[in-house]
Amino acid sequence: MNNEELSAQLSALRSGDINAFEKIYTELKTPVYIIIVRITGDNGLAEDILQEVFIKLYHSPPADDVHNPRAYICKMARNFAIDGLRKLKVNASLDELEDTVQAPEHDFEFRMDAEAAMRQLPATQRQIVSLRINCGLKFREIADITEEPLGTVLYHYQAAVSKLRKYLSGGAL
Repeated sequence: MNNEELSAQLSALRSGDINAFEKIYTELKTPVYIIIVRITGDNGLAEDILQEVFIKLYHSPPADDVHNPRAYICKMARNFAIDGLRKLKVNASLDELEDTVQAPEHDFEFRMDAEAAMRQLPATQRQIVSLRINCGLKFREIADITEEPLGTVLYHYQAAVSKLRKYLSGGAL
């Protein structure tokens, strides 16, 4: 579903169309879940936060003036995940959480290898890669979401891709 179709579904949702919500949920539940689980490192917490994100979206869909609803929803998921961590761990920072990400249980060997490689990345790089790959966001959109300069986002992404290639080809990070 592209952003125009997503905007149309959100408009229908604002008008009370429950089928529009179901379509949005079906389309975005997996990428949103992956972003949340990569930030929280806890499948159960990620499922709870996923539900919170979509409940909030159902009750308060974004206004028509949101130009990129996919980026809006991914940012919402990221913010809910970070808030969920703060509730669990007082004064937790992303740096303290670098080694806590778990892989989704339904994936096979390559995906498990990719998840193992992702767990080796610093939290900032892991978020940027997830927003790029799972949400399909542009680097400028990721920079807006993470509130980092575009150059920093590009640097972190390139460094992460390099580390992932090295790890997946048999090297250590």
